[in-house]
Amino acid sequence: MGTGLISNIAFALALSAHAQEDVVILDATGVKNLRIETITAEERDFEETAFALGRIETVPGSSGVVSSRIPGRIAEVLVAPGDMVAKGQVVAKVESRQPGDPPPVIDLKSPIDGLVMAVAARPGEPVEPDRILVEIADLTEVDAVASLPEDLAGRLEAGAESHIRVAALPGEVFKGTLIRFGTTVDRGTGTLAGIFRLKNESGRLRPGMRAEYAVVLGRRENVTSVPRAALQGEPSRRFVFVKHFDLPNAFVRTSVEVGSVNAQDAEILSGLFPADEVVTRGAYSLSFAGGASGISLKEALDAAHGHEHAEDGSELTPEKKAEMEAAKKGGSHDHDHEEGGSPMWKYVSAALFVLLLAAIFGPRRRPAADEAPAVEEAPDTQSQTEDR
Repeated sequence: MGTGLISNIAFALALSAHAQEDVVILDATGVKNLRIETITAEERDFEETAFALGRIETVPGSSGVVSSRIPGRIAEVLVAPGDMVAKGQVVAKVESRQPGDPPPVIDLKSPIDGLVMAVAARPGEPVEPDRILVEIADLTEVDAVASLPEDLAGRLEAGAESHIRVAALPGEVFKGTLIRFGTTVDRGTGTLAGIFRLKNESGRLRPGMRAEYAVVLGRRENVTSVPRAALQGEPSRRFVFVKHFDLPNAFVRTSVEVGSVNAQDAEILSGLFPADEVVTRGAYSLSFAGGASGISLKEALDAAHGHEHAEDGSELTPEKKAEMEAAKKGGSHDHDHEEGGSPMWKYVSAALFVLLLAAIFGPRRRPAADEAPAVEEAPDTQSQTEDR
């Protein structure tokens, strides 16, 4: 009976160790250092997306140039690349070659509102009517041109949306709408240009910037999903960290089944419940923070609730406490019985061992060299018969 109780205790301790491995307990300072943030698991719209690369370009017809209508000399340049100008604003002045004292000066004005992209004029330079002096672009709207694989382009129509990220502006997401496709397929890459139009009132998007696209292929409603940053582990063993519902600064490692994944979110098929607080920022660091605080699950629960718990964190009821005490006493009795039992078997084993050694290594008598072995003679039957 004692052996059975000890086995049950060992099994319970193994479960307890496994349970503590799944719970990471930090102090308030540890939570701040890891900058942990959480999001509530709930059903929301989920988008099926495809990834593509491209660049930002100006909208055709939204740019303008400034040139002189007469030959002359640049008298003054009033703008520089990067300046914002309004339609009709003077950007340069040209001194005419016509005679006069002083010669006539003509103002060159911007044809549109926009950003000065380039200036090719210096004071004193000669100028001819066919020369472009200033380039200006209206960037309130821009085109994001994506290189779409042929099969993906075949699934899209005008009006499709895309979430666009630009390397120069990390953390921001722009929404673009597909307005048209390019005219030809690139034979080398097998891609077709997809042109997405997007707003740029701030003017921070500039032509030539590299862009990443999450092109929306479809939407589904009432899907439980979490940000991709919450997912941890290998593809075959995904898990997330869920904030402990009872303990402060404690997080439970929870295995999940993952469905579709897009550029931002991951669909969760099983493993989470509504209202679970899932760790997003800091989830990767939590994977390596187990036990770093030195606080066990039992110690944290004891401090939080003000009474003692079992090693696995469960409530230590009077019945369970009595069972554990009985198990300890039973194990101690079996141990004492084994230690204090009859030692006769020990003496018997020692004696047999000594006899075995004596038989193997004990001295043996050998006959001397000049000593002939005794030979027993057979009785002479015939001689005995004659004497009779």
